[in-house]
Amino acid sequence: MSMALQGLEQHLQESLGRSVIGLKAVVRALTIAVVARGHVLLQGPPGLGKTLVSKSLASALGGTFRRIQGTADLMPSDIIGVHVFDTARHDFEFRPGPLFADILLVDEINRASPKTQSALLEAMEERQVTVERQTYALPPQFLVIATQNPVDFEGTYPLPESQLDRFMLRIDMTYPKRDDEQAILAQYSALGSTAQNSAAVVTQSMLEAARAAVDEVYVSPELLAYLMDLAQASRQHAHLTLGLSTRGALAVLRAARIAAAMRGAGFVAPDDVKEVLPAVSTHRLVLAPEAMLEGVTTQAIVQRILEQTPVPR
Repeated sequence: MSMALQGLEQHLQESLGRSVIGLKAVVRALTIAVVARGHVLLQGPPGLGKTLVSKSLASALGGTFRRIQGTADLMPSDIIGVHVFDTARHDFEFRPGPLFADILLVDEINRASPKTQSALLEAMEERQVTVERQTYALPPQFLVIATQNPVDFEGTYPLPESQLDRFMLRIDMTYPKRDDEQAILAQYSALGSTAQNSAAVVTQSMLEAARAAVDEVYVSPELLAYLMDLAQASRQHAHLTLGLSTRGALAVLRAARIAAAMRGAGFVAPDDVKEVLPAVSTHRLVLAPEAMLEGVTTQAIVQRILEQTPVPR
């Protein structure tokens, strides 16, 4: 059954590889998010293809894609939708906003006001929205990919901890390797050149088979104890005021099971936890003020925790 998940990753690598170059690790992380139905926070400097990756993923999944640009004047109704009076029916009709999509890209989410950011909380957790006491279900494959620039702080609103905890993964995009960047320049150097459309190669049956393969991956009690040791270490760390939550621990477990299935294993190993823990936990941890002054990063703390926590046999 793990072949289904390996085949899904291969399809996405090939499909997205037509438009994005040198991002195999990013596509692998996105595959984990798609299988787990988890939302993604894509972070990196501008101009690295964060929007292109999101659009290519939506095309590869064959789903609807919508994009929202985060601005200071963006209102919750601009995302969720509004009620419009229908003169023929003499009643109000709900007009859905861009939130009702399979893949929703919220570009520069930290430029939106806290009021607008909070409009995504119910949608990301319960996959539904409530407007005027009416509940509307979102598409079954609803996935939020939010981008933010970690360098530019002018006119931004940091995401609250409750919203950061709803993102399963944070994927950090860095500048590509020299050979990859040279290939990008060669592919897109012509005037008016655009990204090649990815074929919709992923069917619903492929997704269901991949998720069924994950359900068959065994998790031992020793592995669960190891995961709890990591969570407790983050909660008791002197440089952190907020450690890994229970939702975060569940996300680590789900991502580790998917990573194990991707390598064809029938059980989760500590190495699978080590592989996914940085992407799942770094955005959930909150540094103490003195740690921020000392230049300590959550990435360094996670790595230190992994080194100090005993690994079960």
